[in-house]
Amino acid sequence: MTAGTGFGTDATGGLAGVPERPVFDVCGPLPDGTTVLEASAGTGKTFTIAALATRFVAEGRAELRELMLVTFGRAATSELRDRVRERLVSAERALRGPDPATSDDPVVALLADVDAAELDRRRARLAAALSQLDAATITTTHGFCQQMLTSLGIAADVDPAATFVADVADLVREVSDDLYVRRFSDEAHPALTPSMAADLGRAAVSDHQAVVEPAEPGGGAPSSPGALRRAVAQETRDETLRRKRAQHLLDYDDLLVMLRDALADPVHGPVAAERVRSRFRVVMVDEFQDTDPVQWEILRTAFHGHRTLVLIGDPKQAIYAFRGADVVAYLDAQQDATAVATLGTSWRSDEPLLRALDTLLGGAALGDERIVVRPVDAAHRGSRFDGGAPLRLRQVTRAALGMS
Repeated sequence: MTAGTGFGTDATGGLAGVPERPVFDVCGPLPDGTTVLEASAGTGKTFTIAALATRFVAEGRAELRELMLVTFGRAATSELRDRVRERLVSAERALRGPDPATSDDPVVALLADVDAAELDRRRARLAAALSQLDAATITTTHGFCQQMLTSLGIAADVDPAATFVADVADLVREVSDDLYVRRFSDEAHPALTPSMAADLGRAAVSDHQAVVEPAEPGGGAPSSPGALRRAVAQETRDETLRRKRAQHLLDYDDLLVMLRDALADPVHGPVAAERVRSRFRVVMVDEFQDTDPVQWEILRTAFHGHRTLVLIGDPKQAIYAFRGADVVAYLDAQQDATAVATLGTSWRSDEPLLRALDTLLGGAALGDERIVVRPVDAAHRGSRFDGGAPLRLRQVTRAALGMS
């Protein structure tokens, strides 16, 4: 362990050309500043968040109501809330036990390794946290944005009569149909079918940050198929926004963009950002690889450089590009972070399988030299399955599929 840090030895396994990356120790010094933790599948993301939340509270760094834990979906939010509750309960109960310093739970043993007066204070902090569970902010990114917009009031320029809707697909289709009739009703052979126009509009609306290209020089009528498609997409996006405002509707994208704009406002932005961050001392974000650039801009403006910010994710599992998520946001956060480390132990896979995968993929860069397959240790040293190789590869040739 390096003195003064929460990180242990390099997680690269000495692979040639792979940048060094320390292993995060959940029992090391608590994170400070902005920390990005790369967590491969099975390495305990939720365990780490729950353990850190327990430590932040027990060690007096923050009350439970001053922590914000953010994850991707409602189901994950419910699971995270349950895991944090279980961790707080088990830690508080263990610290009331006869000899907690000898506990098999390393986090409990760490918390108990203090004098009697501090141990009493840690017990009391955890007991207080258990009474505040309903006040804990454990939410999705969109839930956080909705809460913050409400708290900002007129500073966020939110329509007080607006109704939140989770899905505007029906409105987008209605807009697309109306615009199609307006543009193509007099043409015997339209260049686009109704379904093609609907697909273009849906794609433009579903990704609020996408740039619709190519722009038509001079601003005249579309003179190419590409320019026509661009015009249809942009018109659908613009008209959908106009109708949402006219009907006093807000969707998920509106929440993100409105909060981002409120925080970035040259006049009111600094005050809005301070109001957002004033409620929290520690922010932890799970599944950060599925964050889009607007979400990262919100987190960076509100918390980076001002509060403890822990971002946990795995760029190898970034799968939500179709909803606007962009692994580039994760990579930008790595570049801005105070510290970057990995979770170095897999609790899911056996050692023989991990070593076989490391032989096959270890050190491989996946689309970007900063997204690297790194080796992890195994909590299960042997194989829990009898017989056979830990990993089998099958080659399927084009000839085998009857393809030339």
